[in-house]
Amino acid sequence: MTQAYDPSTDGAKMSFREGMSYSDYLHLENVLAQQHPLTDAHDEMLFVIQHQTSELWMKLAVHEMSAARNAMNAGQMPQVFKMLSRVSRIFEQLNNAWDVLRTMTPSDYTNFREALGPSSGFQSYQYRMIEFVLGNRNPNMLKPHEQLPWVHKMLSDELTRPSFYDDVIRLLFTKIDGVDAEFPTPLLTEPHKSVPEVQAKWKLVYENPEKYWELYELAEKLMDLEDYFRRWRFNHVTTVERIIGFKRGTGGTSGVKYLRRMLDVVLFPELWDLRGDL
Repeated sequence: MTQAYDPSTDGAKMSFREGMSYSDYLHLENVLAQQHPLTDAHDEMLFVIQHQTSELWMKLAVHEMSAARNAMNAGQMPQVFKMLSRVSRIFEQLNNAWDVLRTMTPSDYTNFREALGPSSGFQSYQYRMIEFVLGNRNPNMLKPHEQLPWVHKMLSDELTRPSFYDDVIRLLFTKIDGVDAEFPTPLLTEPHKSVPEVQAKWKLVYENPEKYWELYELAEKLMDLEDYFRRWRFNHVTTVERIIGFKRGTGGTSGVKYLRRMLDVVLFPELWDLRGDL
């Protein structure tokens, strides 16, 4: 009779009475104790975990973008490229999560939707921070966070500094025209709008990729990021329409109509528009 394998015979530590375990390091007891469905509906656990894990991925995205911004301003471009690639992969993970949520039917959701009250993903402050950092800035979106002063301050502070894409534009002009280059004034409290001078600079980069390879690679990293970000928004719309149709959102938005409006938002318009000029 074959004996059960004992990992300790190969040196694996099996007792953690004195020493950090996997659970200890990750604080799993705390993490796994944070799922509190408000009803007995089977699918509410799926709904809670879907949104909690999405928030964890967004926390990492904010962490990476903050570090990428600092690295870019310090001239550490290889690190920037790695971090932006990671953010794109994070949004790929967020995209895949919609596939799991779409296994929930309208009937399943109806069993617990009323328990959500006015809460809505629309109120995610981490998602708002991602948008603010990338350049989609709207001070009206601070209002849902007024009940949390520290969150409101964090988002408000972000609106006092140039966005990540503003910093990219500054780098673009500096690399091409030198340290004394003049570049467009950042719109701190408005969504970024396409600027012809910026598009002209990006066009120069794409027409001379070997000369401006670093900028060329940066542009493509940004395109990857927005590509995945757009897919995430599109999958969000599709999932919501599949589950609730055209009902109003729990937070009071128009639901699918609101989400479709968000599909028209372009984070890096000059990079998309120049494609038609090449």
